[in-house]
Amino acid sequence: MAYWLFKSEPNTWSWDDQVAAGRDNGEWDGVRNYQACNNMKPMKIGDRGFFYHSVNEKRIVGIVEVVKEYYPDPSDASGRFGMVNVAAVEPVPAPVTLADIKADERLADIALVKQSRLSVMPIADEHWKIICEKAGVTP
Repeated sequence: MAYWLFKSEPNTWSWDDQVAAGRDNGEWDGVRNYQACNNMKPMKIGDRGFFYHSVNEKRIVGIVEVVKEYYPDPSDASGRFGMVNVAAVEPVPAPVTLADIKADERLADIALVKQSRLSVMPIADEHWKIICEKAGVTP
């Protein structure tokens, strides 16, 4: 299993929207950055990811699971970008802020710190465990 982080502006698509979408309607569409899009290509059904509210909140608020692997994004007229579907698994009991992550030297090389504008990024196994502990979730 691989781990990921999905960033979303809560006023555009929030954790509550993700939960309401259910298992079959969590399309992670609209990604127009090549690196973020390329990060979705190797995703497999069952991979887990952190759901991160960007902009003002800057915090991990939930965990999602990939339920449909990479396929063309129908909202992209150019045909260059794709998407995956994710489903909400659980909210995190203790949201983990960007400040919390930056303050932990064990997370210094996480993509969220190094490439802060990237909307979809991989999370190393050891980083997943550390963040899950901070969030009060069993990895």
